[in-house]
Amino acid sequence: MSLNYLLVFVPIAILLDQVGEKLGIGPVVIFFCSAIALIPLASLTEKATDALASYLGATWGGLLSASLGNAPEIIIGFFALKQGLVEVVKASITGSIIGNLLFGLGVSMFAGGVKNGVQKFNKVIAGMNAGLLTLAATGLIIPAVFHYSSAAVTNEISREIAVVLFIIYLASLAYTFITNRRLIDAEAIREQIEKTPEPPGGESGWSRKKALVILTIVTITLAYLSEILTSAIEPASKSLHFTAQFSGVFLLALVGNVAQVFNSISFARSDKMDLSLGVTVGSSIQVALVVAPVLVFCGFLMGHPMNLLFSRFEVIGVALAVFLIRQLISDGTSNWLEGLMLMAVYFMLAFAFYHLPGHPAQAAHVMVH
Repeated sequence: MSLNYLLVFVPIAILLDQVGEKLGIGPVVIFFCSAIALIPLASLTEKATDALASYLGATWGGLLSASLGNAPEIIIGFFALKQGLVEVVKASITGSIIGNLLFGLGVSMFAGGVKNGVQKFNKVIAGMNAGLLTLAATGLIIPAVFHYSSAAVTNEISREIAVVLFIIYLASLAYTFITNRRLIDAEAIREQIEKTPEPPGGESGWSRKKALVILTIVTITLAYLSEILTSAIEPASKSLHFTAQFSGVFLLALVGNVAQVFNSISFARSDKMDLSLGVTVGSSIQVALVVAPVLVFCGFLMGHPMNLLFSRFEVIGVALAVFLIRQLISDGTSNWLEGLMLMAVYFMLAFAFYHLPGHPAQAAHVMVH
């Protein structure tokens, strides 16, 4: 599904950032315009990367796609850290994992199941991804367990765990593209499912030069809009009476993942659940093994130290999401009811995050009573 029509919001967001205050336009409008503008840019980044990957062959192409797959999240997180929004960035990490696993995969299973009935996927690949997902979630949970056990936490332990997570990511790439390439290789999966070769440049048919030009322009625009977005998120959240945690988990996290969700739905409706799982579960793994460590390192270098200490409820949310996914994909099949159940859990968590103690509306309610 093409999202290019949303590119009209790019100049709108830039214009509002320049003259919005003079026109009396509040930060809420600026935030949502810039958020919508980032959606097609994230989609174009993915298409350009896939086009370049098709010229490099299965191994190096897969490595490029895996390395740049979460570039929008890293760019957005970088500018949020630059604004000093450490708690929002941390919440966006857990929000990306929860959103991809529960909402992204849930809506994909639902859409694919309604159209195709019971769908099958590779149990071996799903099992390896489930193992990586569990390890990644463990790395994000350990700092919280350490803190609540010893009543202390240091940025050092977060950086040490970030290093371990990134090493595991590099090891998973080596396993995927070298040790067991034929089993896990994305091109092999595509050939198995589609039984038809894909033209150079992927589905877009872009040349190498065109893909490079588009990727460069989109990355620069993405960085500029990310700065606008992160500058507006704090005043917008206050206007909407959202906490920093809710804004990170359910606003900022969704911005960089919408394009992936659309792709996942498209794959599921085409009865390609292996690819749908690769987009959603694979993205969650990369958020934990790549995005989180990179942002920890960036925060350290920028003078805005970020640790991996998440709130109790964020830890519970991630643990629930990982547990449910492991249970549902273990049999190698999916259906629309399982998708509906995942979406239901996502919305229940959303309601719970909104009503967490410390929310402005909740604080006012407590003062009245």
